[in-house]
Amino acid sequence: MEFGIFNAISILPRYRAAHGSAAEHDRLMDEVAFVVAADAAGIKYSWASEHHFLTDYSHLSDSESFLSFCAAKTSNIHIGSGIFNITPPANHPARIAERVAMLDHLSEGRFEFGTGRGSSTTEQRGFGIEDPELTREMVAETLPEIVRMWRDEPYSFDGRFFSMPERNVLPKPYTQPHPPLWMAAGSPSTFELAAKLGVGVLCFAFTPPQVLTPLIAKYKEMIEDCTDPVGAYVNNNVMITTQMLCMEDGARARQAFLDADSNYHLSLVFRYLDTFPRPKGIPEWPETIPAATPDMVELMIDSGAVAIGDPDEVARSVQVFADTGADQLAFGMLSSSMERETCLEAVETFGKHVLPRFDKDPVHSTTRQREAQLGKA
Repeated sequence: MEFGIFNAISILPRYRAAHGSAAEHDRLMDEVAFVVAADAAGIKYSWASEHHFLTDYSHLSDSESFLSFCAAKTSNIHIGSGIFNITPPANHPARIAERVAMLDHLSEGRFEFGTGRGSSTTEQRGFGIEDPELTREMVAETLPEIVRMWRDEPYSFDGRFFSMPERNVLPKPYTQPHPPLWMAAGSPSTFELAAKLGVGVLCFAFTPPQVLTPLIAKYKEMIEDCTDPVGAYVNNNVMITTQMLCMEDGARARQAFLDADSNYHLSLVFRYLDTFPRPKGIPEWPETIPAATPDMVELMIDSGAVAIGDPDEVARSVQVFADTGADQLAFGMLSSSMERETCLEAVETFGKHVLPRFDKDPVHSTTRQREAQLGKA
């Protein structure tokens, strides 16, 4: 099991009240410090979301700038787009190809290309997409074309959603032939599509982790038969994002989680990401999910649904996620009202006591797979 973190620049009301007019800037710099701490702790991946127009939920709209800044401050962690929206109305495919290659160069081969279509009609309609179902067809058209743009050959395309006269898209990637490809997935059909395309999966644990086990098993079965990946090689990886708060004192970790107001963030998920299926019992906005109680937190810890507590308790939760068949567990710690100091303490404690129990290979899985299939470039 490898580990990652997830960046979003969420600014919840409790955090905004504490930081006042500086809240947006402070949260942005909190996320940068989070990436630097994760790199020092031995965490291998950092995933930056791309969202637009979503008050409180995420202010990380220009993730390529954020990622390049983080690349300059780190040395080993892979920086990934979690995701770049590759629908042409939101981002022209040639601009995506350019950004990926540039980030790959600036990080000297540490970039991971996570793709997606966006999950919010607020965002989609902001870019003129009135039918969310069209985004599936947009991604089906654009992803293979982005890969084509990285080749050393003249490129042109006349498609349904975008067209280009013959042009040379530059720069070409630093990683040969291109960085690892990933796709955001939440439904069985998208897990299966990712397997057919030979790309990794990025997903969230909005359900108990065991619910993901059959989806991951099907993905693993199907990707073994992928002989014609959309990229030049297969990226057989599943990443799950959850919560983590690891402290030497488990009671302190529990209280810090209660203070972080994570259920408010979850309410925002279902307010804005309205193309996701809504689980039974989730209230309609502006009604919010009630704050977690100490008894609820204990149930979550006991079930392994969140990695909260002392190092042994967190390790037990990590094992629950490992048992789903996932390859990477990422932590969206600052998608809450958690303060920077709490986050950094938890990352350091996790890196010292838990990470070495699970991640014993210094080479990133994506690097190892690419080199095994294509040889070292």
